[in-house]
Amino acid sequence: MSQQRASPGPPEGEQPPVDGRGRLARLLLPGGEEPDPRVTLANERTFLAWIRTAMALLAGGIALEAFAVDVFDEPARKAVAVMLIALGMLVSGGAFVRWVGVERAAREHQPIPVPLIAPVLGLGGALGAVVVGYYILRG
Repeated sequence: MSQQRASPGPPEGEQPPVDGRGRLARLLLPGGEEPDPRVTLANERTFLAWIRTAMALLAGGIALEAFAVDVFDEPARKAVAVMLIALGMLVSGGAFVRWVGVERAAREHQPIPVPLIAPVLGLGGALGAVVVGYYILRG
């Protein structure tokens, strides 16, 4: 005769989740109904693309500070490096906010929100390009 272990249930006094989702999922995505998995997976791929962009910005800022000592004078180099790193941080945080917003909209059958990090990324990239272009043309 084999012994079967009972699966651990929720702590005493706490109701099990009706939808089978964990506490974090219920906190971040409190309402609505489960969307088509393809929507969730597409949202996750988009989140990862934003994260790759953020990592590239961080790497670019670090590389600029570490390897462009002979190309730019120190104040400009530091300013552009800090701007790239800050932009990477903003894009990374914005990617999470965007992921949650799209997931909530999909669960509640609402329109997808406008990506607010896109103009930040575009303007930040343009500003960085102007500063780098100025120093390349000047030198």
